Amino acid sequence: MPNTPYDLEDRIFWTAKETEIKRAETTDIYYEYAVQALKEDNFNPRVIMEVYTRNIPYEDNWGVVAGIYEATKLLEGLPVNVNAMEEGEVFLTNRDSPVYEPVMQVEANYQDIAVYENPLLGLICTASSVATKAARIKKIAGVREVISFGSRRVHPSITPTIERAAYIGGCDGVSNVLAARMMKKVAVGTMPHALVLCYGDQKLAWKAFDKAVDPHVPRILLVDTLSDEKTESIMAYETLGKKLTAVRLDTPASRRGDIRKIVEEVRWELGVIGASNVKIFVSGGLDEAEVEELKDVVDGFGVGTHLSTPPTIDFNMKIVEVFSDGNMTPRAKRGDLAGKKQVYRDSEKLEDVVTLAARGYDGKSALLKPIIENGKIVRRFKSLDEIRSDVMEKLEKIRRRKPQLKWLTS
Repeated sequence: MPNTPYDLEDRIFWTAKETEIKRAETTDIYYEYAVQALKEDNFNPRVIMEVYTRNIPYEDNWGVVAGIYEATKLLEGLPVNVNAMEEGEVFLTNRDSPVYEPVMQVEANYQDIAVYENPLLGLICTASSVATKAARIKKIAGVREVISFGSRRVHPSITPTIERAAYIGGCDGVSNVLAARMMKKVAVGTMPHALVLCYGDQKLAWKAFDKAVDPHVPRILLVDTLSDEKTESIMAYETLGKKLTAVRLDTPASRRGDIRKIVEEVRWELGVIGASNVKIFVSGGLDEAEVEELKDVVDGFGVGTHLSTPPTIDFNMKIVEVFSDGNMTPRAKRGDLAGKKQVYRDSEKLEDVVTLAARGYDGKSALLKPIIENGKIVRRFKSLDEIRSDVMEKLEKIRRRKPQLKWLTS
């Protein structure tokens, strides 16, 4: 029987190469059509474009922007000037107003930037959507640990992107091996149900895990494979004793019942046998509502699907000024707002004012700052821990009061 040929000639998986992304080969064809039309007319106007969203897919009015650094690396070397918010910055929206906060501005001759709109938006939309969901979950969880378990739900080629954004947004750790290595972190995890099923006996599986895994790895045992959570939690402590760090409940929704009562029952029974120091972690289909329900009775959460495949934050990239008659002239399509803008923030109150950049606004910090000048990166990229720390600081402020977005035109 002949070997089955690959359906692709130059790669195994249906993924873009870094060089192809950098050359904007992942763009949509209509951008190439636009460039062809402009070249035919020998017309290449200077424009200012803004990346923004008016709404987020949540009831409140804030998100966390990520992907700024990758978008910057995408545009590096092009004849462009770019202003942007910081990676991990909190941005605000207002459903009752047409005004929005740009997270990035690009000044360039349009032919030089047109085909980059598609990949640029993809970088920012994906990372920001994950970082925002992570921040919302961590805001609720507070001091409880949140671990990203969601890399299995996305194409493996983007798992590092997902895990990095989850960490920036507030996750305390990530489970994906490659992503953790790229982030210079230690991957965090427990064990799969498959290990217990291979042995057909919980205690044998737990003992094998304890024997084989590095002693520095916390002994967190999965306790819902063959028996109910209470029974297996007691068995876990009988098996490992004081070596047991925690038990993990991964009860599927179809068998969950009242998960809070299950957790409270496990907590009680562990206390009865002298194991009140054993922590309880939960996972399995968790989102904000479940974290809210359980945050006072568990020690940590493993969040997967809802974190790695969150609602998309719908960023756009639109022209707001065009060089015409010797000047940059405000110009925007119907429904958008013309003119280059700036966002000023009262950092203590998380109150923002959007206004025309030329107008200025005294006494507040400007959020849009140069990151590329004439194709060269001019701003230091912060470390992951610096970015995450900044996000955690802002989440604490959001817990105390709702951020406010205002605007001025004159």
